Amino acid sequence: MSTIFLGRNHAGDAQDLLLSRANRHGLIAGATGTGKTVTLQGMAESFSAAGVPVFVADVKGDLAGLAVPGSSKFKHADKLESRAAELGMDDYAYADFPVVFWDLFGEQGHPVRTTVSEMGPLLLARLLDLNETQEGVLQIVFRYADDNGLLLLDFDDLRSLLSFAAENTDTVSGDYGRITKASIGAIQRSLLTFESEGADQFFGEPALEVDDLFRVDASGRGMVNILAADKLMRSPKLYATYLFWLLAELFETLPEVGDQDKPKLVFFFDEAHLLFDDTPKAFQETIETVVRLIRSKGVGVFFVTQNPIDIPDEVAGQIGNRVQHALRAFTPRDQKAIKAAAETFRINPELDVAQAITELKVGEALVSTLDDDGAPSVVQRTLIKPPRSRLGPLSAGERAVILGASPLAGKYDTAVDRESAAEVIAQKMADAAETAEEVEEKGEAEVRKRPRRSKSIWEKAMSRGAKVAAGSAAGMAARTVLGKKSRANPMASGVTSAAGSIATDLAGPLAGRFVRNLVGGLMR
Repeated sequence: MSTIFLGRNHAGDAQDLLLSRANRHGLIAGATGTGKTVTLQGMAESFSAAGVPVFVADVKGDLAGLAVPGSSKFKHADKLESRAAELGMDDYAYADFPVVFWDLFGEQGHPVRTTVSEMGPLLLARLLDLNETQEGVLQIVFRYADDNGLLLLDFDDLRSLLSFAAENTDTVSGDYGRITKASIGAIQRSLLTFESEGADQFFGEPALEVDDLFRVDASGRGMVNILAADKLMRSPKLYATYLFWLLAELFETLPEVGDQDKPKLVFFFDEAHLLFDDTPKAFQETIETVVRLIRSKGVGVFFVTQNPIDIPDEVAGQIGNRVQHALRAFTPRDQKAIKAAAETFRINPELDVAQAITELKVGEALVSTLDDDGAPSVVQRTLIKPPRSRLGPLSAGERAVILGASPLAGKYDTAVDRESAAEVIAQKMADAAETAEEVEEKGEAEVRKRPRRSKSIWEKAMSRGAKVAAGSAAGMAARTVLGKKSRANPMASGVTSAAGSIATDLAGPLAGRFVRNLVGGLMR
């Protein structure tokens, strides 16, 4: 299958999306209740059937229905079946699709974690609403951690390091630039607020391996990765920043592949306006860069939003495929949005686009996609196809069954808390207190003769290294030092816990600044 069927225009002509052009990004827009979610669900089904993995955030819980087939007993089944017949879908039948559920809070899906270090100070500063001075202090703290081999894995590590910096401002300021206790205190207060929203659960290990988003099932269908976002949406900035972090991880991790017969992954960014609301210019420029360049990594991004003018012009200019549902002309802003949407389409002399946008019925949309030459097709008023999976949420029992049968069951579900900055700093403080007492009792000269109380991070890493076979473990360590998880070989992550520990220990002091995610590099 080289195309995805979207629907038919009023003349009966099929409106298709070329798989080879799906990485040129897309937009699904329209007012509430006009059919955006159904369009998204149908597209996700088609990508999966074509062997393309999908990632989508489920902000209302409805998209979980992708995991089970629809039913003729569904209250709107007659409308779905009637639409399928009207569109000539002779093969229409209810079907389920392979789904993996994710959840930042670990309640409705596998936990999604990253480390504080991988998130980086710039995205973290955005999440914490830090000002420029506080962001600078956070950057210094991260730099200190890099230079001293302190692993920042979770919030305990960051909190411990901030407390250490507050107690040693003169030492840290002397090497890295001035920091103040007031600024550190402000960061710590922001962390407390952030934790009260449950966001600290996002940080820790085992961290997400991006390879797990690219799975296909035994039949060759792409897995549909569904992020439960109903609770996450209570913190809009966390939602938007998390999704952008994931895009940036894909951008940083994946190799250049150019245009292919089909994308490697399609990423649906629902409530996309949240990504651009109150966004500093530097951050918005980073978003534009990632969206522009991730196409060459084989990833297509579809922005889903109510109003097309929610998407900045610089990003909208990179969108090649458009599905525009109805808009309402109640306010001057609505009228502006209708005009803007109409002007983005290739003119159809037989269609008054601006008027049609206000007249579209539920399940109708204006559609324009890229052709073989990369030119946009003439806009067509289109009846959108019905989905084959359930329209609506799953019960708790149904979700539990699917989670239990997940190919990733057990991999991410239990958090791991290994030695990192919090433990190292606590040990150093304990050592310092004991050493001070020992100096008073024996004198400094005598104490200097004994070995240090606790091993350095280097000694620990080398000690573990002697116990690990050179082959795959060494490769895993090298990939981690270079800032790349073992994405090419899914088995590598399970070689041994010792191997992973060595690799990450070494990555801290050796390559911490180098592997800080690309977002930081672009924003500096």
